[in-house]
Amino acid sequence: MKTISRSLLDPVRRASRGFPAVVLTGPRRAGKTTLLRTLLPSAQYVLLEDPDVVSRVRADPRMFVEELRPPAILDEIQNAPELFAYLRTRIDAAPRRVGQWYLTGSQEAPLMRGVTESMAGRAAVFHLLPLSTQESPKVTPLRGGFPEPLLRPRHADLWFGSYVLTYLERDVRAVTGIRDLGTFRRFMALVASRCGQVLNKTDLASGLGVSVPTIGQWLSVLEVTGQIVLVPPFFENFGKRLTKSPKLHFADTGLLCHLLGVDSRQALQRSPFLGPVWESFVASEIVKRQLNQGRRSQLYCFRDQQGLEVDFVVPLGDRRLALVEAKASRTVTARMADPLRRLAAAIGERYTTECFVVHPTSPGGEPTQALSPGTRACSVESVLERL
Repeated sequence: MKTISRSLLDPVRRASRGFPAVVLTGPRRAGKTTLLRTLLPSAQYVLLEDPDVVSRVRADPRMFVEELRPPAILDEIQNAPELFAYLRTRIDAAPRRVGQWYLTGSQEAPLMRGVTESMAGRAAVFHLLPLSTQESPKVTPLRGGFPEPLLRPRHADLWFGSYVLTYLERDVRAVTGIRDLGTFRRFMALVASRCGQVLNKTDLASGLGVSVPTIGQWLSVLEVTGQIVLVPPFFENFGKRLTKSPKLHFADTGLLCHLLGVDSRQALQRSPFLGPVWESFVASEIVKRQLNQGRRSQLYCFRDQQGLEVDFVVPLGDRRLALVEAKASRTVTARMADPLRRLAAAIGERYTTECFVVHPTSPGGEPTQALSPGTRACSVESVLERL
């Protein structure tokens, strides 16, 4: 089976030449292990989900680390946080030896706690999401970017069903100790139905009969395990009263479609969720683009109380912004860009703006077309090249 080249491979390779350790986080089955084993085919590999291995670690973590021969890949290290202190000791004993330790984790918050406490300044940290459109032409709003359903599309629905069960049994239990997994599964489906909307915890709580604090806790679980992306409002006030709640998107639209019960291209085209799925797809592709270049994610939304709304605001540096509207229609009209032009005008001289209406393009169609000065209609792939 041919291995798909990951865009993050080069940033990780460069970091391995300057840091003793590299930490790679991201959702389960996104391809973290494959990336590192591609980069380091002869490195010692340890899976810290094996009960026997975890038992050895807990019995004598110092001996376990001393027996490792770097370069070593420690997979799913959040299951053995006691290793961090001993890894730090080995790193500090030879601080000039770079590219020694490669750590992966599916639960970002617990893993990052160990990194910040034990390995600050010693490790380069990256976040890997599922495959992007720039990495594989098979990535679509319906199938998302997880490698397995792209390789075996006939079994995609079965794979996603198994993924949800595994995610609930392992990651959700590990992060929160939630006992009622059936309710959490319904919560995931309800969150999917609110995709692309401004987050309303009270609405979610009433739909499940649980408290608002519980919803907040459960949303944090989805976020730290890499399942959802909460897009915050743009932080600068342009003399308008702004909505302060984030918008909710899924990191992978294949999982989103599974939770919505959408199992074919035709069903997606007929679905009332077509627009939100496309908007989530655009959001995830922008975030992947940023993370795959080794940058931190910077994606915002804009909505004021007078009704002006723009799907995405992307800082480009040097007081420049990209304003992006996601439209699921192959037919684009100039009117679709009205919110972009209104926000660009409100920004005035504070920023230089570029405006994009991102839509599905027909095979062989024009990847970009001008709607007005400074405003283009384009494909996902075209807009990513400009961000």
